[in-house]
Amino acid sequence: MRLVGSAPGSDFGRSARDYARHRPGFPRAFFDRVRAFNVGTPGQRVLDVGTGTGTLARGFAERGADVVGLDPSAPMLAEAERLAVASTLSVRWVQASAEETGQSNHAFDVVSAGQCWHWFDRARAAAEARRVLVPGGRLLIAHFSYLPEPGSVGAATEELVLRHNPAWTMAGSDGRHPRWEGDLRDAGFVDVESFEFDLAVSFTHEGWRGRFRACNGVLALPNDGIDAFDAELQSLLAARFPEPVVSRHRVFGVVGTSP
Repeated sequence: MRLVGSAPGSDFGRSARDYARHRPGFPRAFFDRVRAFNVGTPGQRVLDVGTGTGTLARGFAERGADVVGLDPSAPMLAEAERLAVASTLSVRWVQASAEETGQSNHAFDVVSAGQCWHWFDRARAAAEARRVLVPGGRLLIAHFSYLPEPGSVGAATEELVLRHNPAWTMAGSDGRHPRWEGDLRDAGFVDVESFEFDLAVSFTHEGWRGRFRACNGVLALPNDGIDAFDAELQSLLAARFPEPVVSRHRVFGVVGTSP
């Protein structure tokens, strides 16, 4: 099942195992930071939309929240459930979209969206979040992105992605998404603010390759194209970036309150 707004062929379900094994989840410092916004506290009812393999859902469940993880992709949800069971965490998984969650009015204290807001019909997703949130509830949109700085492994890998898929439009991001603030305000959320911080993340060569096999620009390729990309990335890493591969990442988030 494809996500709304994804490029043709970007079937995230077929990369579910790479997502689960190799995409870095949100770091502990992220959960500490959002707690200051009264997000992810014990006993809160949290709906994590576009949950993927459940990195936010599991993080909030680990901190005592009552969490529903929602995604349109059955393979992603299967990986999310497998990881939750392995961590002895209780999360309810639901196959549905962020625009039509199927959840009751005013059923949640928090709606979260990690690494996925750009794939949604954003106006509809924001309106749906308001519908399911209690008055005073919080909508959190969050990203955890590598930074393709000059000379970095991120920049070199993006160049390789673009050689294989020149139509890819998401290269060169600085990890910031200020327009999400406008999405929240347009939907009637108040007290909208953003936050960010950077940290270094280490990868093995296998981990970096798996992380990019789960990149939307690579997933748009046919299977043999993905294999060719992966082989070239393996050679690039061996030649230029010895293990551990260290990449600076940026946490960026936007939080708004439902009136």
